[in-house]
Amino acid sequence: MTLALVSVGGFAFAEPKHGIAMYGEPALPPDFTSLPYVNPDAPKGGEYVQSEIGSFDSMHPFILKGRAPYVWRIFGFETLMGRSYDEPFTLYGLLAETIETGPNREWVEFTLRPEAKFSDGSPVTVDDVIWSYETLGTLGHPRYHTAWAKVASVEKVGERGVRFTFNEADNELALLMGMRPILKKDDWEGITFDEASMRVPVGSGPYVIDTIDPGRSVTLKLDPDWWGKDLPFNRGQHNFETLRYEWFGDGDVAFEAFRAGELSYNRENNVAKWNSSYDFPAVQSGDVVKALIPHQRPSGITGLVMNTRLPLFEDWRVREAMILAFNYEFISDKLNDGGDPRICSYFCNSELAMEPGPASGKVAELLAPFAEDLPPGTMEGYTLPEGDGSARNRANIRAALDLLNEAGWAVDDAGVLRNEAGAVFGFEILLQSGAPQPANIAELYVEGLKRLGMQVTIEAIDRAQYKERTDAYDFEMTWYTRPLSMSPGNEQILYWGAQGVSEPGSRNWMGMNSPAAEAMVKAMLETDDREVFLAAVHGLDRVLTAGRYVIPIWYSPEARLAFKKEMHYNADHLPAYGDWAGFLPDVWWWEEE
Repeated sequence: MTLALVSVGGFAFAEPKHGIAMYGEPALPPDFTSLPYVNPDAPKGGEYVQSEIGSFDSMHPFILKGRAPYVWRIFGFETLMGRSYDEPFTLYGLLAETIETGPNREWVEFTLRPEAKFSDGSPVTVDDVIWSYETLGTLGHPRYHTAWAKVASVEKVGERGVRFTFNEADNELALLMGMRPILKKDDWEGITFDEASMRVPVGSGPYVIDTIDPGRSVTLKLDPDWWGKDLPFNRGQHNFETLRYEWFGDGDVAFEAFRAGELSYNRENNVAKWNSSYDFPAVQSGDVVKALIPHQRPSGITGLVMNTRLPLFEDWRVREAMILAFNYEFISDKLNDGGDPRICSYFCNSELAMEPGPASGKVAELLAPFAEDLPPGTMEGYTLPEGDGSARNRANIRAALDLLNEAGWAVDDAGVLRNEAGAVFGFEILLQSGAPQPANIAELYVEGLKRLGMQVTIEAIDRAQYKERTDAYDFEMTWYTRPLSMSPGNEQILYWGAQGVSEPGSRNWMGMNSPAAEAMVKAMLETDDREVFLAAVHGLDRVLTAGRYVIPIWYSPEARLAFKKEMHYNADHLPAYGDWAGFLPDVWWWEEE
């Protein structure tokens, strides 16, 4: 049967289709045999061992409570559609064999594969899909709530079809509805869904749980009866026979385990350590391979975030002073050999990054309604301050004091920074124990803050306490890492939306409440024009960066990986839009020479 292509509202769609793209058409035809960045003939076998830091106390990875291994969510549970990371945002059928959308993506319909099964052999049904979406959207982790709130209705269509109808314009929703894990409804009968537990739920993914050592290790084994092993989408993926994840108290202990041959690989984020600590015997003998693998991902943001829910950090001038006091050039040289570039904006290193100088064209048009309320630099252009590289950082410290004076803070005769009411400018930097890089950076930063008369302490707590406090935004300043992709969408509301100011568990740790940021996200979601989408992301990048919420450090435009020589990846075709290193362990394989 030949399907007619129709173009309405900027979208081209067929009824039904094997895949869907955010813009235009999927690159792969209906009869594709594998994803372009895999080795379709990769052998199956071998054991992959990875380190994790901290501990875990739950095997329920779909809720806010507890600390569950994320790998169980990724490899144990299948979704309706699967993503190709060689395209900006394109999905192909997994549990669903076809996808169909309305003329303006006001609804999306999926048809399940008849062969789709859970790991216990029972079929995946439409009832399972509907129950999963309703449950995750109401009782699951907040990451699932945003999209579900935009669903007006969900209904069964025939024996294998399910249709979602939306209550607002959002062109990404049709894709997001294909990316939620599908759970077995009957497996949860009599179980309180939003309570953490070590109970292992039934999944439908390539791996099943083999062994669990609570808090210490989890081993997954490749399911020989996995229903999806022969799908073209899965060919060349999920090649390791077992995946074992070991938890360690801190990164230094994990690195020593890697040196001793107990782990399969180590990803190094510090240039200085990469240059000085990777000459151990296994590297010298060739048993461990070092590789630099380039990527085109946005830098995201990494650094020290200020909690603007607190009066201390409400004023942008104070936040700019905090950035000025951060002696970046000196700290980078001291701790990272000055080897990586600084994060210039949230989408730095990609076409999504804001352009330097004043906002113009569509970006200026989108931001114009909010211009009067935006911090200086948003419309005019903002760049991070540069220091002279010396330990004293004199010019930036003077500039920081001037801004603090404008904001009502002054150094008294005793050298203490106070406001007019006599309150001391003091706060705590909250860190997770076992994280040496943030700790070293914070210690050097505190030395600079002392020159401003601030009274700052560093508190390191265990992972469980850290999660509890950051989920509740119970901190003044803390370490913050937010990876960003080449296809930002609804998740940006979870990251920066005003709801996260008070609702616990969001990624809006800075507590920003910016109508401009939410308007940029709305524009991203509603447009069917790639150029408008880019302008909206550029505008969002300006709002975030000029908001001065995070004191950024450095990023690496390439991954530094050290791994056992038996591990291989397709170096001839790295995924353009995915995680650097071509996804470990998804598309890697084990092969002895």
